[in-house]
Amino acid sequence: MKKLALLVLSLFITSTISAQDKRLKGVEKELNKILEATKAPGFAVAVVEGEKIIYAKGFGYRDYENKIPADANTLFAIGSSTKAFTSSILGLLRADDKLSFDDNPRDHIPELEFYNDDMNNNIIIKDLMRHSTGLPRHDGSWYYFPSHSKDSLLMRMKHQEPFTGIRQQWYYNNFGFLAQGVIAERITGKSWEDNINDYFFKPLDMNRSNATIAEMKSSSNAALGYELKKGDVISKMDYYDIAGMSPAGSINSSVNDMSKWLITWINEGKYNDKEIIPESYINEAMSSQMVVGPNTPDEDFPDIHFANYGYGWFLQSFKGHYRVEHGGNINGFSANVAFFPSDSLGIVVLANQNGSAVPSLVRNTISDRMLNEERSDWVGRYIEQQEKNKKAQAEAKEDSETSNVKNTKPSHINLDYTGSYSDKGYGAFEIVVENDSLFTKVNSDKLYLHHYHYDTFELIDIIDGKIDTTEYGQSLKITFNTNDAGDISGAKLKIEPTVDAIVFKRTPNTIDVDSKTLELYTGEYDISGTGFKVYIKDEALYLFIKGQPEYELVPTAKHKFSFKTLEGFKIEFIESDDGKINELKAIQPNGTFTAKRK
Repeated sequence: MKKLALLVLSLFITSTISAQDKRLKGVEKELNKILEATKAPGFAVAVVEGEKIIYAKGFGYRDYENKIPADANTLFAIGSSTKAFTSSILGLLRADDKLSFDDNPRDHIPELEFYNDDMNNNIIIKDLMRHSTGLPRHDGSWYYFPSHSKDSLLMRMKHQEPFTGIRQQWYYNNFGFLAQGVIAERITGKSWEDNINDYFFKPLDMNRSNATIAEMKSSSNAALGYELKKGDVISKMDYYDIAGMSPAGSINSSVNDMSKWLITWINEGKYNDKEIIPESYINEAMSSQMVVGPNTPDEDFPDIHFANYGYGWFLQSFKGHYRVEHGGNINGFSANVAFFPSDSLGIVVLANQNGSAVPSLVRNTISDRMLNEERSDWVGRYIEQQEKNKKAQAEAKEDSETSNVKNTKPSHINLDYTGSYSDKGYGAFEIVVENDSLFTKVNSDKLYLHHYHYDTFELIDIIDGKIDTTEYGQSLKITFNTNDAGDISGAKLKIEPTVDAIVFKRTPNTIDVDSKTLELYTGEYDISGTGFKVYIKDEALYLFIKGQPEYELVPTAKHKFSFKTLEGFKIEFIESDDGKINELKAIQPNGTFTAKRK
């Protein structure tokens, strides 16, 4: 009971202080306008100045259906705002001479390999921290094919194609932060989650914060995630388990807890006069390490310009003030953590709306007030931009419909598309036939394959057991490849826009065939004087032609087999009217041949 009383007292003091700050007088009216304009379920915001929290408050609901209000202690997923925590661990390890930012990551993870020798030999840890490896995002790899094993996710990088050279262009990449987390794990002998807890959560008294979805689900006062559908329908989203990609974005926190993190950065790495992060690292991390883009001023806001990156932080100018910030987005949640080091000001905004503008709108609205700058109409600009976006989306839909070639059909029957599809840089998925339609599962989500044209299909969501037909023409396309033998050999998905479509190789589904049935196929066959033998070995069916290696046959359907080691080669045994096998068809890239049983 005493602990609860202290918590209530601290909230009362925070509320009293915020009410006394003239710069924030009447701000709730503006913040509620943001809530209304964005149709967000809720959000929380905290403002720190120097070493104090001067404002902390929740708006709207953490549970929209049950109308449970959000407050300054409500937990939200902070997404990629986690990245500054991960890089800071390396800053601490460098201070202890455990690593150098100029080290090759493979010095600490010997089994790590990149796409080519240039990357293997020349990428340094600093490239992981500032997004300068030459790799694009390749987010489909971890988002659609998650794994709780950080090491197995990291091994996918060997197969992920770069789009430019090392240090030639900035490009956001979550795998670089996964690698940083694993480097820290190898050095400390502890998990990334434990390192976050020991280095930051405990010394900063971030007692409500955690780093897993399991902890989020079991926590009290945790927000539920939502998305906006059809423009104005607030719809609940399931929590997304980021799993092994946790160093890139798995922290869940409250604005009260995150305020302590901001105080640390504003005060050269100190919290309550105790060093949490070395000052030398703080200064380096919030300095320009890579140019993101020119980001020249626009007509409406000529004093907002430049866009650079430090270590886990974006760097920008805001109305003449140096701003350090990082957003975060994960299913149902959006965040922004920002501070102005020269002004000793920090603002954190956490929202339970997917891909939301709320964090930036709230941050900018409060920044104008706290920095005593002219107040911009951020909500009005947002509404205007939304109208432009709607128009652009309508035009894009029209273009998509015109690109669809009408009155075409797939080249194969549905059964021929079934099987397992895999890529070493991404993962694997199965395609099956149900009720004369094709379906697949990606990260436990069932998807319907809607025919678009020719051998191209769309991956359509199934919601509450129903196919979401509103996605027709707007969803991710999958295009099937055919080999020389006429078989479906793989499928292309344009998951990463900066490189060629990712090709997933197809492995046909197999069926179980008992030994008694296999015996039906054994014997000697002849094709135009060339004899070969079919026999059983180690409970599998084999084919042998003199002068060639023996080939294992894999059953794919009744009387049908594929060669295990040769793509495009198949055998189909022909059953006569009396139920006997007297001949077979050898189907291969250069033709189909019939063999008689001797």
